[in-house]
Amino acid sequence: MTSTAIITGIKGQDGSYLAELLLSKGYQVHGVVRPSHTYQRPTHTQNNIPSTLQQTIPLPVEHHRFSIHEVDLLEQTSVRQLLLDTQPSEYYHLAAMSCVPRSWDDPVGCAETNAIATLHALEAIRTVDPTIRFLQAGSAEMFGKPIASPQCELTPFRPRNPYASSKVMSHHLACNYREQYRLFACNAILFNHESPRRPNEFVSRKITQAVARIKFNLQNELRLGNVEAMRDWGYAGDYVEAMWRILQHDKADDFVIGTGQFHKVSDIVNLAFNFVGLDPAKYVVIDPAFSRPEHGCQLVADSSKARKQLDWRPQVTFPELITMMIKSDLALIEQQLNQPDSTADRFVA
Repeated sequence: MTSTAIITGIKGQDGSYLAELLLSKGYQVHGVVRPSHTYQRPTHTQNNIPSTLQQTIPLPVEHHRFSIHEVDLLEQTSVRQLLLDTQPSEYYHLAAMSCVPRSWDDPVGCAETNAIATLHALEAIRTVDPTIRFLQAGSAEMFGKPIASPQCELTPFRPRNPYASSKVMSHHLACNYREQYRLFACNAILFNHESPRRPNEFVSRKITQAVARIKFNLQNELRLGNVEAMRDWGYAGDYVEAMWRILQHDKADDFVIGTGQFHKVSDIVNLAFNFVGLDPAKYVVIDPAFSRPEHGCQLVADSSKARKQLDWRPQVTFPELITMMIKSDLALIEQQLNQPDSTADRFVA
C-alpha cells in the first residue's frame, strides 16, 4: 500500500529534500504552497523544487506521485479540505518564517505563520483523521540563551526573538494535542542545517555564494559580523531523513537533531576560500551591522536520543557540507555566465 504524505513549505530547502526522500521510498507526495494572491513574494525567495519535480498541474505521467496544492494554512476550512482531498498518512509541517531578523520586522506575521498554522493543522487532523502522523519542525533557536550545553530534549526553552517564541508555541501545541487527544504528534528540534538550496539570507550560503562571485570577479568583498560565532551545522539531507524516521517510530515523541559539534563562522569562510585558492584576509570585511548578540552557552545538540531510538546519525561532515555548497555556487555562476544574455547583476539566489 502506497503511503501518502503532505509537506508544507515544499519549496524550501527541507521541503524539497524531504520530497525527494519520500518519493524515493514510493510515497505519494502532496506539496503545499501559499496561494499566490495571499502574499507579496519576497525578492530572496528561491524555488527549491528540483527540476525533476517541477511541473504544472495536471502532472506529467512520470511524476504521477507528486502534486502541488495552493492552500492558505491560516484558513481552517482550507486545511481540512486538503486532508479530505489527499487522505494522507503523514503530515510534515515545515512551512515557516524562518529568518530571525525578519521575525523582528513582522512579529505578528511570524506568530501567525509559525504557530497559528500549526494549530490549524493539528485541529484539522483531530477532526478529520486522528490517525494521521504529524511532525512539527522546531528549531535550536527555541533554547535561546540556554542554561546548559549541549542541549537535549529536557533542556528548558528560553526564546530570545519572535521566531523562537513562535516555534516554542508550535512545539507545545504538538505536545498538547499528543497528550490531550492522543494524536501521533511529534517535534523535531532541528539545529542549523545547510545545503546548496539554503537561501542566501543565511550566513552559510551568504559566504559560499559570495566566495563564488569573488572567484569569478563579480564581487570584491564579503561583509560579515561576528566570525567567531559558533553553531552546530549539519546537512539538510541528513536532517530530513531524521524527520522521516521520527514518524516511523513506534511512539510519538520529540527529538533533538544535530551533529553535536560546533564550528565558527570563520571555519566556513576559510573552507570556502581555500577551496577556490584565495586568501580570505584580502576579501573579508568585518561589519558590526551584521553582528547578532551571542548566547552565554553554545547552541550544540545532544542528539543521543535520536541516535539510540531512531538509529539516526549525520552522514555528511562539516567540511564535506561546505565543499558541496561552494561547488554548487561555482557551478551555478559558471552556468549563468555561459548564457548568451547573462549579466553580473542577475546572479542572485
